[in-house]
Amino acid sequence: MKTWLSCGAICALLLAGCGPAKPKMLAAPVTGYNHTSAAINSFSVNGAGGSNIGPHQGGGNQSCCGLLPAQWHPGLTAEVEWEKDADPYSSSNWSEQRDSEAWHARMREEVKTWTHHRAVVEIPRYEKSCGLQVHFLPCDQVQVNTTCFTPLHPDYPYKELFQLKEPKECPAS
Repeated sequence: MKTWLSCGAICALLLAGCGPAKPKMLAAPVTGYNHTSAAINSFSVNGAGGSNIGPHQGGGNQSCCGLLPAQWHPGLTAEVEWEKDADPYSSSNWSEQRDSEAWHARMREEVKTWTHHRAVVEIPRYEKSCGLQVHFLPCDQVQVNTTCFTPLHPDYPYKELFQLKEPKECPAS
């Protein structure tokens, strides 16, 4: 009987180590914030799409899902790609009747002025991931971070981004 109990105890100990492993990657909802007068027509973070964001807007939508390592490590980066319309309200001044053939022809020309951007940026250290926040900054700069707070929370760590002023001209890069 003791042999069976000993065998059972050893098996139980061995099986205790066979529990599910902690995930190496976590799903991270993507939220965008636009701190510019341009429109962000579309964007992605490491291939995970985000919604369009009007000038000086954001935070209203989350897209699913980006991926983040469960544990932050030095050198962690994100690739952000986006399409920008520098003059998002131009069509409101057009003389063509909205949705007419002439209006659509002009819109096709307007779309050609939209610019495409790509940046690889570091993701700051995090202890817990609650999603990816992408901040589109003046002069085609972008920042990606992860925090469990929203911008209205008193402990939100990136409040300074909402105080940025857009320069009249961007420095040559």
